Amino acid sequence: MSEFTHFDAGGRAIMVDVAGKADTRRIAVAHGRIGMLPETLARILGGEAAKGDVLGIARIAAIQATKRTAELIPLCHPIALTRVSVEFAADTGASAITCTVTAETVGKTGVEMEALTGVSVGLLTIYDMCKAVDRGMVMSDIRLLEKQGGRSGHWRAQGQ
Repeated sequence: MSEFTHFDAGGRAIMVDVAGKADTRRIAVAHGRIGMLPETLARILGGEAAKGDVLGIARIAAIQATKRTAELIPLCHPIALTRVSVEFAADTGASAITCTVTAETVGKTGVEMEALTGVSVGLLTIYDMCKAVDRGMVMSDIRLLEKQGGRSGHWRAQGQ
């Protein structure tokens, strides 16, 4: 197992020095889900939510969150993203919506945190827009599915 990179020899938090790294194309894919009552899912899919287009607004929120990750996560480097995509899929059998965010850049550090932040905020936005009718929604399984680029190369979560 590798060492933690965000601490110096004295155990103090640091921002990792990436100056010596090469610029490479970097891609990260993250995923998560939000479970809800079947009636809540039906309202979302039917466009009947009182606050409007839930998934459209959640998509914009997820994209915006990827762009602001360095402001939210203290030791993240600000990254110039080259592409962000957000996909939602309804699972009527499980009464859930999944969110998948793909973030890309060409740079010295990866975009895993941006993809994970996008998923988290996308799901939080669904919760916010629907909490008046379903406060028991549960966000879960937020995780990195895949990353490409950089020194460590291509990584994929098991079972992908």
